[in-house]
Amino acid sequence: CKCGDADGAVSGACHSTGNTIRPALQLLKTKPGISSVSGFFLMEVPDCEYGENGLFVFADCAVSPDYDSEKLAEVAKLSADSFKSFVGKDAKVAMLSFSSYGSAKHDRVTMVADAVKIAKEKYPDITVDGELQLDAALVPEVAALKAPQSPVAGKANTLVFPNLEAGNIGYKLVQRLAKAGAYGPVLQGLSMPVNDLSRGCFADDIVGVVAMTAVQAQNA
Repeated sequence: CKCGDADGAVSGACHSTGNTIRPALQLLKTKPGISSVSGFFLMEVPDCEYGENGLFVFADCAVSPDYDSEKLAEVAKLSADSFKSFVGKDAKVAMLSFSSYGSAKHDRVTMVADAVKIAKEKYPDITVDGELQLDAALVPEVAALKAPQSPVAGKANTLVFPNLEAGNIGYKLVQRLAKAGAYGPVLQGLSMPVNDLSRGCFADDIVGVVAMTAVQAQNA
């Protein structure tokens, strides 16, 4: 990729995530103005009235275990762009927490609320709001009670989790209990697309991630 011989790369079927991401960070670096790399899943939930007809982006579910408000705001921007690229619709980004609009007080809640402020100031082109609990983000009736003035609550299609633990658990819960398609993890934030595979992947998984990498390259 660095030499211009390829527009993107897919690895991981025979290598660990660290051995896939580390060389990409060392050689390709992040996009201008972006300080970190995150990983998202494109979720396809059957018979779902929420999101974009059951389509969602979940992030970060795969890469960074530690976030501060600045980096979480970057994840919001990158995830919004990813949703637009892959679904073709405008993202409505919910910054998730165990609190909605200050209903709980904690340092972790403050981190998410601060990330929302940063994202709104730094990335005015995206629709983002929070902090929101999951039900407030997705369910209009709950949103009307917990965040009635929110441009995102009850309509979210892009979910930014407050940390890697929540994101990883969240996507796997939806994948297993709702029998959802979970396409990824797809890396976002690199200057060129490089994506990871599970070492337990099937041929169809490889084809899917290759296709998503091609979309990223076309939109780079």
